[in-house]
Amino acid sequence: MKKWLLRFVLYLSIFLIFVGGIGVWGAVHSRADWLSVRDTPAPSLSGVNTPTYHPNKPTVAVVLGNPMTEVFDFVVPYEMFAMTDAYNVYAVAPDNKVTALTGGLDLVPHYSFKEMDRLLGKSPDLIVIPYMPMDDQEKYRPVREWIQKHAKTKILSICSGSRNLADAGLLEGKTSTIHWRIVNQVKKAYPATNWIRDQRFVQDGNITSSAGLTSGIDAVLHVISQQVGETMAMKVAKEMNYPSYHFVNNPKVVPYDIDQTEAIYYVNLAFQFMKEKVGVLLYDGMEESALTSVFDTYAPLGTTKLFTISNGDGIIVTKHHLNLIARYQVNHAPTIERLLVTGTQPPALSKELGNGVEPTYIHRDRPDRFAFDATLEDLAQQEDVLTAKWAAKRLEYRADHVKFEGKPVPLEAILTLSLIGIVGLLTAFLLDRRFVSKRVQK
Repeated sequence: MKKWLLRFVLYLSIFLIFVGGIGVWGAVHSRADWLSVRDTPAPSLSGVNTPTYHPNKPTVAVVLGNPMTEVFDFVVPYEMFAMTDAYNVYAVAPDNKVTALTGGLDLVPHYSFKEMDRLLGKSPDLIVIPYMPMDDQEKYRPVREWIQKHAKTKILSICSGSRNLADAGLLEGKTSTIHWRIVNQVKKAYPATNWIRDQRFVQDGNITSSAGLTSGIDAVLHVISQQVGETMAMKVAKEMNYPSYHFVNNPKVVPYDIDQTEAIYYVNLAFQFMKEKVGVLLYDGMEESALTSVFDTYAPLGTTKLFTISNGDGIIVTKHHLNLIARYQVNHAPTIERLLVTGTQPPALSKELGNGVEPTYIHRDRPDRFAFDATLEDLAQQEDVLTAKWAAKRLEYRADHVKFEGKPVPLEAILTLSLIGIVGLLTAFLLDRRFVSKRVQK
C-alpha cells in the first residue's frame, strides 16, 4: 500500500474511532436519560384521584404505553379535553401500575384497559393515541390489541402516535401525517398508508392524525370544534394562550425537512457531557401543559437532566386529576443547579426545598403567554440560541414571535468535539511515527 494511502486510512480510522466512539457513548447515555424508567420501588398508591364518571358525557380515553409514553403527546391532549368540562377524560393503560413519560415523569393511570371496558360497556367515544415506543414487543402487545379491539371508534393520534396506529393496521389505505423527522421511515415501513408532510393534521374517516408535537394542539382543537363547537375550541386556545389557532381552520404548512440544522442536535446529544442538573417541583393543582413545556423542551436535547422533586412521597394530583409521583423527595434529592417551578400560580417556596437553590418560577411572570414560549426563551439563555431554535423546530412550533437571547451556539459541546478530534489526530500522528514511518523507511 502506498505511503499516503496507508496514512490516510490510519488518520481517518483513529479520528472516527475517537469521535465516533465517544459520540455514540454520549448519545446513548443522553437517550437513556430521556427514556428513563423508574428504577426504584413506587410508594404506596393510595390517594389515586379518578375523575367522576358522568354517563351523559362522552368519554375520552388517553392511552398510556408500557413501559413508556411521549410526555407531550399524552399530557397536553388530556389537559385540553379536560378543560372543556364536556367529556369524561381518563388515562388508561394495560394495568394500574406506575408508568413513565419521556424525560423522567411518572404517573398512575386512572383505569386499566379491562376496567375502562367494564365501566363503559362499549368503546370510548374518542381514543387518543400518543407515541408509545414499541421496542419491547411483549410489554407493548396489550396496547396494540386494545387499539385493534376499538378500531372502529373515533381515534386521534398525536405526533408519532400515528406510527402506533399503522403498526396496529388501522392506517392501511388511509391518509395520515406524522412528525416531520420520521416521514421517510414510515413511508418505507408502512407503504399502504398515504403519508403527507404539509399539513399539521389530517382527518380520514374515523381517524384524525397530527404532525409533530404542537400540531397535536391544532388537531385537538379541531376535534373539540367538531364535537362541542368552535366557541369551546377558541375558549380552550385562549385559556392556553395558544398563538396559532389559525392552523385549526387551515392546517396547511410549509413542511420542515431533515437538513443541516440536525447537526446541532447530534452535537449536543453526543458531546454535552456537563449536563445541567435541574429539579422540577411537583405540587398539587399544577398546570399540566406548563409541566410538559419543561419536560419536552429541555429533556430530549441531551443538554439537561431533569429530576422530579416533591415535599412528600405520596401522589401529586394535577389541576385536571392526573396522578403523578416524584422520583425524589426534598430530604434525599440529588444535588441540582436549578429548581424549576412551573405554572402561572405556583406555591411560594423557600431555598430549603431545592437544597439551597433559589427556585425559578418559569411561568409565573408570563401568565399571558403560551407555556412553551417561556421554556424556549429560558433554554436559549441556559444553553444557546441555536439549540433553542432547534428545540422549537422539533416541537413543530412556528415560534417566530419568541425572543431567543443567549450564546449563539453550544460552545461547550463544540469545544468537546474539537478536543476529542484533536486528541484523535495526535494519537494517529504518534502511531504514524511509531509504525508507518518506520515501515516505509525499511
